[in-house]
Amino acid sequence: MSNQIEPKLIIHGGAGSSLKGKGGLESVRQSLHEIVTEVYQLLIEGKSATEAVIRGCQLLEDNPRFNAGTGSVLQSDGQIRMSASLMDGEKQRFSGVINVSRVKNPINLAQNLQNQEDRILSDYGSAELLRELNLPIYDPLTDLRLHEWIEERKENFTRKMAGVVAENNDNAKRGTIGVVALDKQGRISAGTSTGGKGLERIGRVSDSAMPAGNYANSQAGVSCTGIGEDIIDECLAAKVVIRVTDGLSLAEAMEKSIQEALTNQRDLGAIALDYNGSIVWGKTSEVLLAAYHNGKNIGDCLEWDDNKLIGNG
Repeated sequence: MSNQIEPKLIIHGGAGSSLKGKGGLESVRQSLHEIVTEVYQLLIEGKSATEAVIRGCQLLEDNPRFNAGTGSVLQSDGQIRMSASLMDGEKQRFSGVINVSRVKNPINLAQNLQNQEDRILSDYGSAELLRELNLPIYDPLTDLRLHEWIEERKENFTRKMAGVVAENNDNAKRGTIGVVALDKQGRISAGTSTGGKGLERIGRVSDSAMPAGNYANSQAGVSCTGIGEDIIDECLAAKVVIRVTDGLSLAEAMEKSIQEALTNQRDLGAIALDYNGSIVWGKTSEVLLAAYHNGKNIGDCLEWDDNKLIGNG
């Protein structure tokens, strides 16, 4: 194809409070940059946006630092229940799993469901799909997350949720991972995966397997992170994408949507790309753990000015 465009990529590892003074900043930056490097190479090689998103989500799920896949937080009963979704913007098709257990990469189940008639499954359906696919049983529990749950149990789960980044004495919260990619053919896809809020009521559902938290069409793609209920109440991902489709620039759509979220006292963040190759992120939370490749270099927003609602890559 002669008129190929320059691929773009943005990923996130959650949102929350400050990483300062915890030794977390550089290690999180290194993890994110390594994943951006590997996934962007796939786009350079001509892989589709969907393939890149799936690989990015797998790498983030496999990193125990982030609250998705391995290293997921425990719900109040001590069980891990993960959710993930994939949206192919070219086909404008959404698929996902809700509260799945005992699988290494929930995004793989979302991928399998892309071409099914029934494309969003809850816990029982997800478990049945696992069996059908003969995927190996996997325990995503880490010692750190188990210890976190045991400590909270002593306090009868008085904290609202678990930590976003798995580090000792870490008080950063609100963990999800996400990837949005634009490929050489101009196609956009978005993927989002989470271990949930942690310590929550059994069976609570996050935004990550809903269009509120993960949405894409031919114009733009968005992945969200933060308090799931806040993201759902704003219908944030779909809202930003629809505003771009209706004629706003990606920056305008993000700024308007984040400003509304701020007015409504929401706690959230979002990453986004559009078909022109614009890279934009926004947050009301203190920190957004996002990194990107703009075609020339890798950057991130880990030390981004707190006074700004949105940023550009």
